[in-house]
Amino acid sequence: MTTPVVWHAACRLHDPGPGHPERPARVEAVLAGLRAPDLGSAVEWCEATPAARTDVERVHPAGYLDVLERMARGGGGALDAGTIMSSRSWDAALAAAGVAMGAVERGIERGTAFGATRPPGHHALAARAMGFCLLNNVVVAARHAQQLGKARVLIVDWDVHHGNGTQALVESDPSIRYVSMHQYPWYPGTGAEDERGVGNVFNVPRPPGLARETYVRDLLGAVDAALDGWRADLLLVSAGFDSLAGDPLGGFTLDPEDMARWTTALRERVAPAPVVGVLEGGYDLDLLAAGARAHVRALAS
Repeated sequence: MTTPVVWHAACRLHDPGPGHPERPARVEAVLAGLRAPDLGSAVEWCEATPAARTDVERVHPAGYLDVLERMARGGGGALDAGTIMSSRSWDAALAAAGVAMGAVERGIERGTAFGATRPPGHHALAARAMGFCLLNNVVVAARHAQQLGKARVLIVDWDVHHGNGTQALVESDPSIRYVSMHQYPWYPGTGAEDERGVGNVFNVPRPPGLARETYVRDLLGAVDAALDGWRADLLLVSAGFDSLAGDPLGGFTLDPEDMARWTTALRERVAPAPVVGVLEGGYDLDLLAAGARAHVRALAS
C-alpha cells in the first residue's frame, strides 16, 4: 500500500532569517527523508495547488489576510518576536494551506495522506500570527473536509506545544473535536485540562521527562474519550515532531516508533474514516525526518 505525500516547492520560500529554528531546511529534510529508497514503494508524490483566498477565508478574516499579504509584498517584517515574514512568506503560507487541503482530498480518495506543510499552523489564531505560524493549516484542512462532506472531524495534535490557535478556532463548534497532548507549562501557556470548549476539547497537559509509555498511553486515552459516543468522518493529525526526545524546543521523551504506534492506533480507532497527517513543528532536522518517515510508513502500512 502507498500513501500520498502532498507537497509544494513554495513552502521552502518562507525565510524568517539566519538562526531561526523554523527554517526552510525543515521541509527539505522531511522531503529528503521521505524520498529515501526504502520508502519508494510506500509513497506516492502529489504536488499541491496553493490555496485560494476564499478557501482560507473560511478560517481567517479578509482583513488579516490583507495584512499578511501586504507585509510580504513590502519585503517582510516581524509579526511578533518569533514570527517573521519574508518577501515570499505569503506565497509559502498559501502553498502550505493548499498542501493541507490537497492532503485531505488525497486522503479521502485513498484512506491516508500526509501534507508537508510549512510554515506550520497550529498557533495561528483567526486574526493573529504567532509561534512561527501564519495560517492555521489544519483548521483550513478541516473546513475543506467539511465542504467535501466529512461533517465530523477529529484533530489530534501531538506537537510538544499546545495548538492554541486550533483550539480557539474550533472550541465553539461541536462538529470538530480537538485532542492535544503537549508539554505544560510551556509555550504558549494554554491547554489546561479544564479547557473543554463545548465539550469538544480534550487537552492532555504533561510535564517533560516522563516515560515514553506514559505519553503514548495518555494521548490514546484522550482520543478514546473524544470518540466515546461520537464518530469521526475524518481524522487530521497535527504532526509535530518536536515531541521527540532531543528536540531543542521540547522536553518529551518519545521516539519515532511511538509516532508510528500512534498512527496505527489512530487508524484502527476511526476506521474506515481517512487519516491525514499535517506537518507542524520539529526543529532537529534528523529527528524531524525520522519522525515523518515513521508516521508516513505507518500511514502506508
